[in-house]
Order: sequence, then C-alpha cells, then structure tokens
Amino acid sequence: MPRMARVVLPHMPHHVVQRGYNRQVVFAGEGDYERYLEDLRELSSALDIRVYAYCLMTNHVHLLLGPSEEVAAMGRLMKALAARATRYRNRIEGRSGRLWEGRYKSSPVQTETYLLACTRYIELNPVRARMVPAAGDYAWSSFRQRMGEEEQWIDLDPAYLNLAHRETDRRARYARFVEQRVPEPELTLVREALQRGQLTGNQRFVDEVERIIGCRIERRRPGRPPSRRA
Repeated sequence: MPRMARVVLPHMPHHVVQRGYNRQVVFAGEGDYERYLEDLRELSSALDIRVYAYCLMTNHVHLLLGPSEEVAAMGRLMKALAARATRYRNRIEGRSGRLWEGRYKSSPVQTETYLLACTRYIELNPVRARMVPAAGDYAWSSFRQRMGEEEQWIDLDPAYLNLAHRETDRRARYARFVEQRVPEPELTLVREALQRGQLTGNQRFVDEVERIIGCRIERRRPGRPPSRRA
C-alpha cells in the first residue's frame, strides 16, 4: 500500500517525531543531547522555522515546528539534524551506518483547539515514560525554557501567548494545565494523528486543510477537544 503524502502547510504548527533506526538509542550521553539542541537552534534559525516545543527521548525526538512560507524547509531541517547527529555518533564511536529512521512522522496541528494539548503531550513524554516525576525535572525538553528556568530560545506559540497578558501569569496557567490529568482521548488523538500522518484537529480543521491543498484527507473519528481550564 503506498504511503500517504506528507501534508506540510506554511505558518502552521506541525508535530514531528523522528525515531532511531530499529528504535536504537540515539542519545547516549549529555553531549549527544546538547549537540542536537545546538544544531536545532542553529538550523531552525537559518531555515526560518519556529521551534515551539521539543523533547529529546533516548531513542526518538518530538518537535513542534512552524515552517514559514517555504514549507520544504522543514524537510531540510529534519534531514540536516539527522545527518549531523549521525556523523557525530559515527565519529566518536568509530562506526558507520544509520542512526535514524529514514522517514520522520509529522502532523499539522489546529492552533486554537489542539496546540496547547500537543505542547503538553510533548513536554510530558518523560513523565509518561516514568523517567521523571514531573515535567520540570527533565533536562531535555522545552518545559524549563517555557517556565523561565533556562535561557529561552524557543518561540512562544499563539495558544500559549493567549493564556494571559503577563508572562508570569502565562507560566502559572500553563504549569497548572500540565499538572492536570491528560484525558485518554487526547493522548489517543495525538498519537494516532502522528502514526497515520493525519491532522491533529477537528472536522472543521480537516475541511479547511482539504480546501487549501485541494484533495481529500483520510481521517480517524474526531476526538473531543481538550479542556483549556487551568
């Protein structure tokens, strides 16, 4: 069965996941994480791509990216990130071969309804994996930047900015949102959208995107929009 063509839209957030080849470890030590984040910061700036959130896990990465008008830049970013990480690991380990799966997964995200939920999903990955008890305890996600605990170079997305007028209030509201129990339908929607290369949003969003790209998008049953109360 032919794989579905990737949908990438300008000025819209995309949830992106890339996994290690055969799920192998891609971050073996602190230097691996640090180098990847340095490359992400450098390359996203050069390619004019916004980075709204990230989480580097042992054998995969989650990114929330916003391409500008040139949508092909997102593919170039992911290719360059993978190539740099592969060269680095091969050099320090004296090996050759693949480090990453060849095709990353991505899903455009409906800003007003699901963007905060997707950000929370990304930054809670290490908590769900039982690596840490709370999002703020993990060093390799964007949560600490968002909370003002590290130098901030990520971009603040529209949904986050709409939480409050003052940054201190935004941080407090978002922290409470992250602490809430994540509804199972929300987890299922985000996971399935990525796995199937579909859209993270409701039917209105699907209809809108279909009009933009001029073709039909197969889709699972729409999930229930997550609560924003915080």
